[in-house]
Amino acid sequence: MAEVYGFYPKKRSIFNFLSVTSILIIVNIITFIIFLILLVFFRNNPGLLYEYIALKPSNIFQGMYLWTFITSMFMHGGFEHLFFNMISLFFIGTFVERIIGRKRYIWFYIISGLIAGFFFVFLAYFFGVNTLMMKVFGNPENFGVGASGAIFGLAGLLAVLIPHKKVYLIAGPLIAIVIQATLNTFYSSSSFSGIANILITFYIFMAIFTMFSFNERTRKISIPIEMPFWLLPFVAIVPLVIVGLFVDLPIANTAHFGGLVSGLVYGIYLKNKYSKKARYLSKHFG
Repeated sequence: MAEVYGFYPKKRSIFNFLSVTSILIIVNIITFIIFLILLVFFRNNPGLLYEYIALKPSNIFQGMYLWTFITSMFMHGGFEHLFFNMISLFFIGTFVERIIGRKRYIWFYIISGLIAGFFFVFLAYFFGVNTLMMKVFGNPENFGVGASGAIFGLAGLLAVLIPHKKVYLIAGPLIAIVIQATLNTFYSSSSFSGIANILITFYIFMAIFTMFSFNERTRKISIPIEMPFWLLPFVAIVPLVIVGLFVDLPIANTAHFGGLVSGLVYGIYLKNKYSKKARYLSKHFG
């Protein structure tokens, strides 16, 4: 192999051509497929598989399955959950990666996901002591999975660095999830609930796909709501916390809040350390 100025030429791999966001999406998809395969072997006791992969507050405080802080970040509860998170990661993650660079991005993504997990575990274990408190802080016996904690970290970072950038909250799928959870809570045993779940799931996928339409009327199916970036993560958390007081939502708001806090803190750090660049970003995307 020829030398160039005394150094061997750097080998190039597929990771040099893919963005970190693309790699994270691929990893999440692969781990989800592996999980589905493992479910075949654990079909008689799927709960045991969740014990090994998902994050459960009571397990952590018994010193069990500590690795689930990591594995839960790359696992999802269903295809719908995976798809929605990966769409969010693609748009928000691509933006963050271009602003802070590949190395900072991957480390921040992992750390914000871990902090989200810590919030999920500690708030549920110490404050989820009765039915009302569990609705706010979570049940210590519930499992938590998903990339959304880390994604909220990315959103929190952008909320500090480019607070006035106009973005869209795709409200349709969130509203559909709330309706679905409400039906499952009050009409779980009725045939109407089963049909409604199918229709709602269909709408969620349709709403996500219509986001990419060039037709403005078609995009309205997903109910996009324009707002400044600083408001986005709060609007995505607070209403769901309030609704969660009355309906059991399959959403870990405490993990989202933990990720958001990590993003806000890191954003403030970067804004103070690189004040000129931060001002340029805020002005450019204002």
